[in-house]
Amino acid sequence: MIYALDTNIIIHYLKPNPNVHQNMNNAIMQGDDLVPIIVDYELRRGFRIQHATRKEAAYEILANQAGCCDIVEIDIQSWYRAEQVYSDLYHKKLTIGELDILIAALCLEKGYTLVTNNTKHFQHIDGLHLVDWTM
Repeated sequence: MIYALDTNIIIHYLKPNPNVHQNMNNAIMQGDDLVPIIVDYELRRGFRIQHATRKEAAYEILANQAGCCDIVEIDIQSWYRAEQVYSDLYHKKLTIGELDILIAALCLEKGYTLVTNNTKHFQHIDGLHLVDWTM
């Protein structure tokens, strides 16, 4: 299985949250892939503006682990899926951030399960598989 890690899950990992650590370790041991996709950008910009060099260093260690945190590029099909997600949410009179729409679209297009502790934020996106590792 491929899990796409939302920004908040990696932040919970860096805190550290024992549930997130256990779930990530289990996924890696089972041979599952963990990808942060767009969250790499969100994390790095946050580290930079907060001058959080220790968190950035810890993230670099995590990102360089085998089987963990391969960056997946957004392809044209995912862009088109993002348009559909945005439109569907718009017609439901719901909005979420643009980066979250791109994350959801990539997960839908690639068949990834999105790991987030913000499931309410993504729950209205049809067909998106969600899991929360913080509990």
